Amino acid sequence: MNELLSLENVSVSYSLRRSANSSVFSQSVSELRAVDDVSFTIAPQETLGLVGESGCGKSSLARAIIGLEPIAGGRIVFEGVDCARQPSTLKRGRKLHATYKRMQMVFQDPSSSLNPRMSVEAMIQEVLWVYRIVAREELSDEIDRLLALVGLAPDTRRRLPHEFSGGQRQRLSIARALAIRPSLLICDEATSSLDASTQAQILSLLCELRDTLGLSYLFISHGLGAVRHISDRVAVMYLGKLVEIAPSAELFATPRHPYTQALIAANPTPDPRQRRARRLLKGIAPGFLDLPAGCRFHPRCPFAQELCRTVAPQFRDEAGHATACHFNT
Repeated sequence: MNELLSLENVSVSYSLRRSANSSVFSQSVSELRAVDDVSFTIAPQETLGLVGESGCGKSSLARAIIGLEPIAGGRIVFEGVDCARQPSTLKRGRKLHATYKRMQMVFQDPSSSLNPRMSVEAMIQEVLWVYRIVAREELSDEIDRLLALVGLAPDTRRRLPHEFSGGQRQRLSIARALAIRPSLLICDEATSSLDASTQAQILSLLCELRDTLGLSYLFISHGLGAVRHISDRVAVMYLGKLVEIAPSAELFATPRHPYTQALIAANPTPDPRQRRARRLLKGIAPGFLDLPAGCRFHPRCPFAQELCRTVAPQFRDEAGHATACHFNT
């Protein structure tokens, strides 16, 4: 199967700074590695879900893929182009620019990603015109087509973002992302700020767009129900590292990593008569500046042994179900 997106040992780091003595200037004192040696692929028309606790590095990884953050190591290859390399020539810069057009991001809060002073028509028209998607005489028809794709009426084109509900604003964000005709959408908590019924509508819309337009998704969310509904495969991240990747149905039915098991056990079931065994984790996740040796999960793992405290586990792939654990439980 051809790969649309391939990440090979990608790392993202941030420099932490403190004020120098009696000076307004700062000096770098340490480095925080928010994403550490992450590898996965996304195939055409595939949806990969990415889950994990807040602060585990999901959004940093998404921003690195889209080009908003530099990477500290590894490779990001999209449609055959190595996006991680900085453009050294104007020609290569144009090639990267054309590549990044083919991937777009839908953010969690549409209110902060939409210009409050621009109408729907102006926002979409600006994208279409800057990227030369259609001829000038076709702009109006293309705007109507994009609005219809996301379930918005043509007569909404002259309204401002504050005149829409939260769900409608997210539909508008999706329409603007689709204007460039991407092949990959990165949805970073795109449904988390919506109520349950609106969230279900947006998920249905994303599934419909995937089927009609042949899109691929990297779907980042805390909501395991949403991830399970939309994803073909699911990747689980803990403290900047992936701990498990598997087909969605298989991961939710037979999770192998203790962290994945705890996440799924903590997820509420819609049937109040169905009881699920809770697996409480001891302690809290350590900070990125005080990472434990060996397996990063071992201080909270109920199955940790001496090997876990000293040796970091490697991914072991068994028929498409990969786990970074010394002892599959």
